[in-house]
Amino acid sequence: MGEALQAAERALETGDVPVGAALYDADGSLLALTCNNREAANNITGHAEVLAINEAVRQRGDRVLADCTLVVTLEPCVMCAGAILAARVGRVIFGAWDDKAGAAGSVYDLLRDGRLPHPVPEVIAGVRESECATLLQNFFSARRENSVPLNKNPNRS
Repeated sequence: MGEALQAAERALETGDVPVGAALYDADGSLLALTCNNREAANNITGHAEVLAINEAVRQRGDRVLADCTLVVTLEPCVMCAGAILAARVGRVIFGAWDDKAGAAGSVYDLLRDGRLPHPVPEVIAGVRESECATLLQNFFSARRENSVPLNKNPNRS
């Protein structure tokens, strides 16, 4: 989770929501380390989880990541849960819960939904939860104080 938190902090440089993801293979080798880049890349699918999965698939040359672990600072949303399921990620570890859009146990539980093909065999929640949540709370608090909407990146020309 430490690497994912460091990646999340990099997202602050571009005004992106500070979410970071690290994806490891079965041996614990880092395949991908990403952060949200929706604002920086003007990419609606620029969530850390999707970016990490895409990078790992490129590196391995295989779209099935069943022996891999995805570590992310925030509970995956529905879109990210879909990508996780499509890639058949074997284990997901996340930090903060997302009570508005979470899809790994808070609002929805898509990752473990047995009605869907290839549910995630292991989901671990709340790892370094306080640190992950504080990073997000501070980001949104500063946005509210400065009245900066998410789609107005101060670093983008």
